[in-house]
Amino acid sequence: MQFVVKRDILLKSLNFVQGVVEKKNTLPILSNVLIQLKNKKLSIIATDLDIIFFDEISEVKIVTEGSTTTSAAILYDILRKISSNSELKFDLKTENKLSLKSENADFNLLCLPTDNFPSFANNFEGQEIEINNQKFLKLLNKTRISISNDDTRHYLNGIFIHLTEAQGRNFLTGVATDSHRLSSSSLEINNINDFNSIILPRKTVYQLCSLLSESNDKLSMQLSENKIKFTLGKMKLISKVIDGKFPDYKKVVPVGNNKQLTVSTKDFINSIERVASVSLDRKEGVKLAISRDNIQLSVNSANSGEGNEIIKAEFNSENLNISFNSKYLIDIASEVEDKNLKLNLKDATSPVLVEDLSDKNSYYVIMPMKI
Repeated sequence: MQFVVKRDILLKSLNFVQGVVEKKNTLPILSNVLIQLKNKKLSIIATDLDIIFFDEISEVKIVTEGSTTTSAAILYDILRKISSNSELKFDLKTENKLSLKSENADFNLLCLPTDNFPSFANNFEGQEIEINNQKFLKLLNKTRISISNDDTRHYLNGIFIHLTEAQGRNFLTGVATDSHRLSSSSLEINNINDFNSIILPRKTVYQLCSLLSESNDKLSMQLSENKIKFTLGKMKLISKVIDGKFPDYKKVVPVGNNKQLTVSTKDFINSIERVASVSLDRKEGVKLAISRDNIQLSVNSANSGEGNEIIKAEFNSENLNISFNSKYLIDIASEVEDKNLKLNLKDATSPVLVEDLSDKNSYYVIMPMKI
């Protein structure tokens, strides 16, 4: 196996591989990337057995076809340190030694035979659905902040993607919750006949976000019984979906919250970050003392002191005191596109509905804290 490829082209592909390959693996082959040359193309494949990443590079000069696997982390690290736009010459010397030459540098990388690398059936028979790349990225970014880390309820460790309908229009909706907060975002979609709801695992969500943010290619997705395939130009990401039933989230979305608080999104985030600076672990709750035309924010840490600040706001009700986890509030407020944040409250202990006036298809729910 011999080929020549530009460093920047291969590095871009290996960058995505890093998010898939597990660094500490009981199976050494899963730390490796499969490099395959056939039909005048270079294929890059990586997997952790739950996610498979494929990329195809056609800007390659193939001397002889073949395939091997080598450490994804080491190859990536070497390429990062080689100067941009260099030519890389690869030559498989023996079954377990891959030579890489570039300018004055010469490396010999250890390889494992391709026989041990997992093989995959690619049987996706469902409808191929085209989705707007950037709109889907926005949906994932807005909902992933609420994905749970609780392994005892594995069905919350991802984004629930399903079809919804409102005012005669069809939407693809993503929802995530960790039971302290909930995020929902939807994008209008017309061309879906049937779509089985799925829960997209956290790792897949993050990997997909990095692919979408780096590519303007058309995005399509296709379902099989327990897997989903995303195709983006020449790249493919295939993932298992979470086996489990997502709870009926609509039950926790408050409908009768008529106390409305409007505050500048930027001022609100900056103020919380300032008063939370007194807390070392940033887990302290932030208290909001809300009155008609301002909010007093305060954080009181038993170990390190207290911080207070007053910012302007508009509130259509009597004074109300309520507390939140400061990190959760910042996470949600940071995803709001509008310059103003709208919080719909009921009392000090009921869930709060957060709206984005610039994105009517997204909303957030946050539970208050008892301090």
